[in-house]
Amino acid sequence: MSGRGLCRAGVLSCLLAAAVALVPPSTAYADGIRAKQWALEALHTEEAWGTTKGKGVTVAVLDTGVESDHPDLDGNVLTGKDMVGFGAGPGDRAWARHGTAMAGIIAGHGHGYADGDGVMGIAPEAKILPVRVILEDGDPSRTKARNTRGNALAEGIRWAADQGADVINLSLGDDSASAHPEPAEDEAVQYALKKGSVVVASAGNGGEKGDHISYPAAYPGVIAATAVDRYGTRASFSTRRWYATVSAPGVDVVIADPDHKYYEGWGTSAAAAFVSGAVALVKAAHPDLTPAQIKKLLEDTARNSPTGGRDDSRGFGFIDPAAAIKAAAGLAPEDLRSAAYGEKYFGPGPDQEKADDAASGWAGPLAGGTGGVLLVAAVVLWRGRRTRDREDRQQQYDAF
Repeated sequence: MSGRGLCRAGVLSCLLAAAVALVPPSTAYADGIRAKQWALEALHTEEAWGTTKGKGVTVAVLDTGVESDHPDLDGNVLTGKDMVGFGAGPGDRAWARHGTAMAGIIAGHGHGYADGDGVMGIAPEAKILPVRVILEDGDPSRTKARNTRGNALAEGIRWAADQGADVINLSLGDDSASAHPEPAEDEAVQYALKKGSVVVASAGNGGEKGDHISYPAAYPGVIAATAVDRYGTRASFSTRRWYATVSAPGVDVVIADPDHKYYEGWGTSAAAAFVSGAVALVKAAHPDLTPAQIKKLLEDTARNSPTGGRDDSRGFGFIDPAAAIKAAAGLAPEDLRSAAYGEKYFGPGPDQEKADDAASGWAGPLAGGTGGVLLVAAVVLWRGRRTRDREDRQQQYDAF
């Protein structure tokens, strides 16, 4: 394993830690938490749930650990795999904070339906396959990150695909100034796509730090998620790049924590998890569709599309799983190939990036946590509704 590969795992860990900010002062109590999940309404989940809640679909969460006995995830977490092999262990809070948060966004089922307790995910009947590929931000072993197997992410993607994962969620990335494509990761993504796994990743949290390309989001065929707030505005931290596919909630997101409390988080990590949940719903309703078809469906049915149909800030617009499910009814499964370098990119593609994005030192970016947060600028998610409705909704959310 090369020294560069060993450092790469540390960069991924650092960026992931910054991708969702846990805000202790915003701790929310369990009762009534459902009403504070603005993303559920924004994503038209009730309409989508009239068809499916994700039953029969497996979403692999390549992340830190996932707490399988969290009350909002109990029964929804399968036996996974640890590709890192050291650091904190199951039961430690420093083992599973970020992974548990992402799993809850995707497949949380709450723990008190009558009272609205706990986090409800976008696909509450889907299963989570946890694959630990990076260290948690609070893991004391992060100082030894250079000892992490640098190909953990690539191996994790391949392993998840071999287990039959329908969706692979990558709420992580390297968007440092030295980030560049790693052949092993790229090949693993293409392998997963050919096996039928839809791959979703965070677009990057470098919107205020140079908009550096983020990997794995920039690999061909990946659905790259940018972040918006509850009003559809692009988050200022959300990376703007040619690979942006769609946008999803990434600001003021209620997340579950291993300490069984709830926090307010932000980042393109969260946006990717919401997109993975939406894909799980589409896969549950139309299991034979290919990854390329599902990506195209999300693009074609996205709401509040930018002028011209697409831009680097929000991709094709805000995901709408209900609309995608409906549109998919008219499609026949096709043996489509995953997107390849070239025409499917919105821009030159990673092979042609300038040398200053290409890499000399992998360890340098670790100190600053270049991942950060992705925000979005100003597009109303509920287009067409009366202003009064939006004002009432704003008052409700401000109360949170």
